[in-house]
Amino acid sequence: MPRLPLLAFRNRIVFHSVFLLLALATLLLAVTLLREEKERAYQRYAQGFEHQLQALAARLRHPSGQLALLNPQAEAEDGQTPLLLPFSTIDFDDPAKTRSAVEMSGCARDQGEGRSLCLALGSNAFAGGFVYAIGALPAGPLQGRLPGQLLLDEVHRVRIGVQWRGQTQQWLAPFEAQSGGRFQQRGRLTGFELPPGETQLRPARPDRDFRGWLWREGPCLAEVATSTADDCPRQTMFSLRVPVAALQQALAAPRALVWPPADLSQLRLHIELLGPQGAVLFDNQAGPAHSPLTLGGLGHELQRGELLRISQQGRSVAELRGAASEPQDTLPSPWLTRLIRRLPLSQTPPPPLAEAEVLTPLGRYQLRLSGDWRSVDQALSAVATRVSWLVGAMLGAIFLAWAIITLGLMRRIARLTKRAAAVSYNMQPARIDERIGELDVADLRGRDELGILAGTLADLLSRAKLALRREQLRAEHERDMWHAVGHEIMSPLQSLLALHPREDDPKRRYLLRMQQAVRVLYGTASPSEALAAAALNPQALDLAGFVQLIAENAADAGIAAVQLTPWQAGALPVDADEHALEDVIAHLLRNADRHRHPGTAIRMTLEQAEGMAQLHVDNQGEAIPAALFDRIFDYGVSSATEGAEHRGQGLFVARSYLARMDGRIVAGHLPDGVRFSISLPLRTGA
Repeated sequence: MPRLPLLAFRNRIVFHSVFLLLALATLLLAVTLLREEKERAYQRYAQGFEHQLQALAARLRHPSGQLALLNPQAEAEDGQTPLLLPFSTIDFDDPAKTRSAVEMSGCARDQGEGRSLCLALGSNAFAGGFVYAIGALPAGPLQGRLPGQLLLDEVHRVRIGVQWRGQTQQWLAPFEAQSGGRFQQRGRLTGFELPPGETQLRPARPDRDFRGWLWREGPCLAEVATSTADDCPRQTMFSLRVPVAALQQALAAPRALVWPPADLSQLRLHIELLGPQGAVLFDNQAGPAHSPLTLGGLGHELQRGELLRISQQGRSVAELRGAASEPQDTLPSPWLTRLIRRLPLSQTPPPPLAEAEVLTPLGRYQLRLSGDWRSVDQALSAVATRVSWLVGAMLGAIFLAWAIITLGLMRRIARLTKRAAAVSYNMQPARIDERIGELDVADLRGRDELGILAGTLADLLSRAKLALRREQLRAEHERDMWHAVGHEIMSPLQSLLALHPREDDPKRRYLLRMQQAVRVLYGTASPSEALAAAALNPQALDLAGFVQLIAENAADAGIAAVQLTPWQAGALPVDADEHALEDVIAHLLRNADRHRHPGTAIRMTLEQAEGMAQLHVDNQGEAIPAALFDRIFDYGVSSATEGAEHRGQGLFVARSYLARMDGRIVAGHLPDGVRFSISLPLRTGA
């Protein structure tokens, strides 16, 4: 075996070096892009840090934000304690102003199903010791109280209970309609203070400090098939000013006033709106209430590591720390976070810090927001974690390509090179000029592996190609010749066995047919070439009479039960070779006989349409398999399995003969079998 020179391994060394440099370049590109992205992330964070605090301060300057500042404990409330409003009072007698104050401050707690309630105190302590209760709910028509009526079972009414500092108060406020129409109702809620434990109204004067209104207006909130427009639920709002005795006592006390009271969170109000028969339409203790904007909710707007300190006159009000959680699939990678922290920056920025002030009715609040660069690193790590899969996929693709080429191709090529060189070295003659084969590889020859392999394969293929081609031609010629000869001679011999041997026998045409088949196919050409070169002699032929003669002699040829529908329209003159056409029809009859159901007949019918004479051969049997339907006229295609004599040549011969006579043949399916149809052009002038 010849030894390969060192230059033969040059391409392999270059190949490994290229893949190694490609992997290193991919890693270097990823690290460079990550460092540049860190620079931009720090710049964006520094620019947006001040804007973030200003945005938070703007939210806290809004009445809803001031509500959160004035009620830092509101997140833990249960919806029964009043909140301190950023307004001194609420104009509760005007529904538009009342609704506007509630919406601006955001003090309403949502209780679901369109129900909400705002319990609030004014920010001005000297506006009176009142608690405002503004509620909304969907309700049907309101039933009002008549003057002097004490039984309220059929009247809409509000029941209020207050507990604070050991005192208990309760009121019953029936609805007294003042105006009404088809689409709206308005009226006063007249409050009667009841002794503890009392539930029934007694003759008494109403509490003049208790004020309340009830409005029902707006479009229908639901469509009910059995309700009229007057009965449908509409938006209903009640507005109450509840005098709390303990608050009024605190305001009248001689000591220094503290507003809001330190124990305001212990004040509890129970408010119910009752309908006829005691139906509870609204109850602030019925279920959980969703709190309005709270300081705790602002913490979700801070980034990880940021700290917002809220203070008033040196007193800490709240500390909010950003703890924004990333989705499970975007958590920062620990090793990527450490890598990002170690990436150098062109300039180290100072720790981020920003301050702002918010003015409220109770004084100024200071906001101090401090940031942490580590949060930027973690956010960038979360993004880089997703991108790292792409970098890993690129490195994996590079390694996979290297492994496939190295292990799957180059190693095998190296082995093939050595073995091919050895085979070529042992088989070639001594003279160099005799080693050049027919394969031209002048552009690939060289001293590397590919050049050696190309030259070796050229030598081997130049010798093997000629011998293989000769053997292939000889085998194909022999196979085609004997298949054609055997097929074409078998059919006439079967017919001769049924004929009489006399010279004057009219069935002598079968002898002529055998001679024609031998003359056409017994040669040195393939079946297709032999059929194409066969000399046909088309002559005028009456197709109707010719088919009648074949049908009458079919039984003598071994094909029984052949039925021809008589042709009553005269002659069907065509130009055809008598022997070739008989061979075509015989192939169709034998094919139909082989595939028909036992005991059934083969039917032949004649037609004339559009200048063509047609012959249909029908048999009752299985349909042509779908996989063979488009190929049944090709050479060597056959669905028969019962014997080796069926080699798929009959339909091929039929199509070839008809093509030489300007005819055609098609196959089709019938409800109970198969039909083959041949068409020949009618003789000109017929």
